[in-house]
Amino acid sequence: MSEEDLEIRPNLVIPGWELWFTATRSGGPGGQHANTSSTRVILHWSMENSSVLDGDQKRRVRKRLKRNLTDDGILQVSVADTRSQHRNRQIARQRMAKQVQKALQKKKRRVATKPSRSARRRRLQKKRRRGKKKELRKPPTRDDW
Repeated sequence: MSEEDLEIRPNLVIPGWELWFTATRSGGPGGQHANTSSTRVILHWSMENSSVLDGDQKRRVRKRLKRNLTDDGILQVSVADTRSQHRNRQIARQRMAKQVQKALQKKKRRVATKPSRSARRRRLQKKRRRGKKKELRKPPTRDDW
């Protein structure tokens, strides 16, 4: 594994030659520095043409990261957190690795459960207590005199 490679998990590494950066000027305040330096970094990865992921993994990433994908299937991560382009590159790599790792995780299937008998009993007792409390708020009727 070379220094440019991006490790998603121990058995999944995106080769450095599949990743590329573009740098643009950051928006917002910052005076002369922001107006003259290209510190915002966009990390690109052509996920559709990647040799790292199989079809099922590509489908999962496409579904879960569709807002970060272009029409061509290129995953983009934009970072303008710091004034340093070098630091923004590191942050972009970390964010992309975290996003792809999270997108590849299989969701656990929920197992339906029933409330226990005591939980049902407690719920009904609470409902009765609440009902009695509200009953006591009503003004007395003629029959109560």
